[in-house]
Amino acid sequence: MNHNSIHWFRKGLRLHDNPALLAAMKDCAELYPIFILDPWFPKNMQVSVNRWRFLVEALKDLDENLKKINSRLFVVRGKPAEVFPVLFKKWKVTRLTFEVDTEPYSKQRDAEVEKMAAEHSVQVIQKVSNTLYDIDRIIAENNGKAPLTYVRLQTVLAPLGSPKRPAQAPTKNDMKECSTPWKSSYDGKYSIPTLEELGQDPEKLGPHLYPGGETEALSRLEIYMKRTAWVCNFQKPETEPNSLTPSTTVLSPYMKFGCLSARTFWWKLADVYHGRKHSHPPVSLHGQLLWREFFYTAGVGVPNFNKMEGNPVCVQVDWDNNKEHLKAWSEGRTGYPFIDAIMTQLRTEGWIHHLARHAVACFLTRGDLWISWEEGQKVFEELLLDADWSLNAGNWQWLSASAFFHQFFRVYSPVAFGKKTDKNGEYIKKYLPFLKKFPAEYIYEPWKAPRSLQERAGCIIGKDYPKPIVEHEVVRKKNIQRMKAAYARRSGSVDVGDKDLEGSKKKGVKRNAAKEQSVADLLKKAKFKKD
Repeated sequence: MNHNSIHWFRKGLRLHDNPALLAAMKDCAELYPIFILDPWFPKNMQVSVNRWRFLVEALKDLDENLKKINSRLFVVRGKPAEVFPVLFKKWKVTRLTFEVDTEPYSKQRDAEVEKMAAEHSVQVIQKVSNTLYDIDRIIAENNGKAPLTYVRLQTVLAPLGSPKRPAQAPTKNDMKECSTPWKSSYDGKYSIPTLEELGQDPEKLGPHLYPGGETEALSRLEIYMKRTAWVCNFQKPETEPNSLTPSTTVLSPYMKFGCLSARTFWWKLADVYHGRKHSHPPVSLHGQLLWREFFYTAGVGVPNFNKMEGNPVCVQVDWDNNKEHLKAWSEGRTGYPFIDAIMTQLRTEGWIHHLARHAVACFLTRGDLWISWEEGQKVFEELLLDADWSLNAGNWQWLSASAFFHQFFRVYSPVAFGKKTDKNGEYIKKYLPFLKKFPAEYIYEPWKAPRSLQERAGCIIGKDYPKPIVEHEVVRKKNIQRMKAAYARRSGSVDVGDKDLEGSKKKGVKRNAAKEQSVADLLKKAKFKKD
């Protein structure tokens, strides 16, 4: 039979490597590609205007690419459970296709839609293409549990071989026997939303550095793949968190929205690596894609993965609830210029380097402010263009030493860490221009500058820019002891390693080669820095 098919775009906002879309086109008379503006997301998640802009641009680009193959995008407003019965009847739908989504809300939503489709005699086809592998299979191959170390993930994946090759993008030829009916009345009803319609103020937009959409994603990918030496030598810990232009690919927002397929990225890298000497996981670009897979798998296999309570892999910590400190951190007002410059970049541009994320996350949690990683997770969820449920939760647990990474005595210095790659503080001067007249000697610690120098620089510390809200050296030592106590409560013994990051030897503390520390050991090159 010839089907009337709906393909439901969610994360996979692209035509390339979209097997569910190809399945919708097979034996198809009428094709209706849709995106649903689900009110659950703005109600349950904080989303910045920068990320809304990225989504709108991705939808516009998707619509343009669909037009090139004689189709269109229908943007539908409403709850999936309410709009689908109407669309099934209106368009006489016999088939519904979509990409597998592994997030908790998505799984619940999709199960409801599947049940509803069955009630309407609509065939449902789901395809894996958001991840390199089928996450459920990874868990099944690991005896029904999520691998909790990177090494274990690699061991499980080894017999599975390389990821599947990406599916070809559909062409006009695929639409030869198929049409997408479009009426003039649809122009308003199913149009792509404006920022104003989404309740966003365009005046609050940051600089337009990362345009959304598949076209931009593939263009950026090609540019980087031509830099063969850079790709082959890439080692994530060796990139710079505070370079004035990104020292990594910034392809993560495009992968978050599915404008770029992970499998396409993987195989493009494989082509570059072929016959050349290159870096390897976990620090290579292939390694970064496997980190994504690692956290996606944990997100599926670990209950309550984005929370501390009820999360079996997460250390239970008695975090403080200091709303003023949290606000100061999120707004870039801690009095530590390196931290504040990073948070200012995040708030204005929607992206920061992964090591910059390490620094501000450590500062908020176990390093300085002793505030729960769940609070930081919410801020990143709002502000990051690439905010991804599984990766955000996993990385915050890692950086707070609550799960996966257990060497909590390793603390990033909010002063010395940034100096390693930007001694003169050019990054700070870019994002905190009121500090630009401070000499390199004081740019990371302006509170130490003589009053006369502050006056000449036009910035009085404590008046024009805050004094540090905590004294790092004091709270760092206190917080290490608090983490030590949290670990002791969890296991009845303490396993903290034998070296304090800041240089002092830890005496009387045994180090156990716990399996869950193997990932940390792999990342021994990570750029922690002594005060």
